[in-house]
Amino acid sequence: MATFLRELLATWRAAFTDAGTVLLLVIAPVIYGFFYPWPYSTEVAQRVPVAVVDLDHSALSRQITRFAQASPRLAVQTLASEAEAKQAFWEGRIVGYAVLPRDLKRDVLRGRQAVVPVAANGSYLLLNKTVLYGFAEAVGTVSAGIELRQLGARGVAPDVANALRDPVPLQAVAQFNPAEGYGSSLVPAVAMLILQQTLLMAAGMLIGTWAEQEAESEPEPVLRQQLQNSGALRVTDGPESDHAPASHEGSMPAAAPPLLRTTAAGWTARVVALAVPNALLGAFYFGWLFQWQGYGHGGNVPASVLLIALFSLACAALGCLLGLALRNRERAMQLLLFGALPLFFLSGHPWPVSALPEALQLLRWLSPSTPAIEASIRLNQMGASLADVAPQMLALAVLGATGFAALIRLGSKRR
Repeated sequence: MATFLRELLATWRAAFTDAGTVLLLVIAPVIYGFFYPWPYSTEVAQRVPVAVVDLDHSALSRQITRFAQASPRLAVQTLASEAEAKQAFWEGRIVGYAVLPRDLKRDVLRGRQAVVPVAANGSYLLLNKTVLYGFAEAVGTVSAGIELRQLGARGVAPDVANALRDPVPLQAVAQFNPAEGYGSSLVPAVAMLILQQTLLMAAGMLIGTWAEQEAESEPEPVLRQQLQNSGALRVTDGPESDHAPASHEGSMPAAAPPLLRTTAAGWTARVVALAVPNALLGAFYFGWLFQWQGYGHGGNVPASVLLIALFSLACAALGCLLGLALRNRERAMQLLLFGALPLFFLSGHPWPVSALPEALQLLRWLSPSTPAIEASIRLNQMGASLADVAPQMLALAVLGATGFAALIRLGSKRR
């Protein structure tokens, strides 16, 4: 227990007196928590610039244009020709347009099927969806009104006409994302990745710094061997070395400097020390930030607390292992800095897991973010039970235990 407390306090003291570690461990997650959701604060794209090309110039085409202009999704301007609309599209002044063809009203009055072509920029998924939905709503509303008037002209009562036009009304409501907002879907998942990457980099930086200091305190291997051969350096080991007389002022113990050398209890303390700030930030995200941003939260609080604890411990253990393996202060950050986006796609949240290659479907479980994102969405947003996320919890526990075991084994070899 004494070793645990000593290493716990020493790790906190070293971490919070290192500006780079503090930046990654505390400041960056807090800044990201406020900055990252900001671009998605409107949740849905609104007033997207589009154009309407009216080639019919009839009352019906003008009505469709007015309905499109009334849509909160679209900011409509009228253009004289499709060529002009295409030019505006390629120049980026609009992201889509609809063409109301000639003889549109005549075809409708004759009972023929009328087609309204809509073009949108598929490079931007959200804008493309907004343009298509906006024009579909405008044309669909006008089409429904025409159908009701035609039924009324045949002597059908208004209530019967409504039933005939829409015999099975469908009202789609997103149960766990009622606003169908992009931020509500994206940010809670990305939050777990932010916590993971910052903790891995902070732990790797701190342990890498200690490894660099250890390397600087030891003589070069060739020089060390020459000193040993000449008798200028005597290597001692074991408890009796404390009482063995030194044969020369150059004598030094074989064990590594105390900065990196510790027992299993000491490594446990270091992992816990690095996991605690991350867990507190996770509670800050789940407990207050999501509520302040208007995202789903608080579905299953006890299970979410357990998830944050397992996740933080696993990331801390893997971060220490990474720093111990790389033995360089900056190397962990260099490796992890550009890995966030691939890891997010591998998590299965923005891209279906079934669409990934089979090898990636297996490799994605090597990152704590994969089970953590799945479990956090189910627990915090959907109110799932602990049994529902048992596989994800088990995966985090296995990752943490494996990383800690490798950390102890690798650490014990550092002499």
